[in-house]
Amino acid sequence: MSEEHFIPKHGGYESLQSYRKALIAYQATRAFCKSYFHKYDRTIDQMVQAARSGKQNIIEGSMASGTSKETEIKLTNVARASLEELLEDYRDILREHRIEEWKKDHRYARRLSELLQNPDADYETLRSAVEHAELAVRVNAIIGLIKVANYLLDQQIRQLEQDFIENGGLREAMTRTRINHRNKS
Repeated sequence: MSEEHFIPKHGGYESLQSYRKALIAYQATRAFCKSYFHKYDRTIDQMVQAARSGKQNIIEGSMASGTSKETEIKLTNVARASLEELLEDYRDILREHRIEEWKKDHRYARRLSELLQNPDADYETLRSAVEHAELAVRVNAIIGLIKVANYLLDQQIRQLEQDFIENGGLREAMTRTRINHRNKS
């Protein structure tokens, strides 16, 4: 960053793995709700909005990061909370149908994990799982996806905290820039 500029680079959410996984969760949730619920079921709005909020708050936090680290941290945490809400909706579906949630060592869970480790994974990568005809596979695949997104958001929030501790926020950068400018004059 130049000494005369105090607003750091910001944005770039498209490259965040948390955003990429949240985007897939949003797409999978829209497809799931469209095929699983009746057209006017209120659950559709709740689940789609939770999925959308997860994705959109990552975007908004990333874009706000240049001028407010506090806003970035808060919005990233809102994204995390929204995806946790969505996760519980899917767990409700498992409970309602008496379907067991996959453990980490389940063969399909391991395969899903392999697919999600690919940084270029997108909806097409997971389509056969998240649109599977069998409800148990479909819901568990989406749950696994959300768990990965949540894990990535947890890591991202910890990194944002650490970055703030080490570098401060906009006011500190503004003060440093002003002092450096004054000392040069």
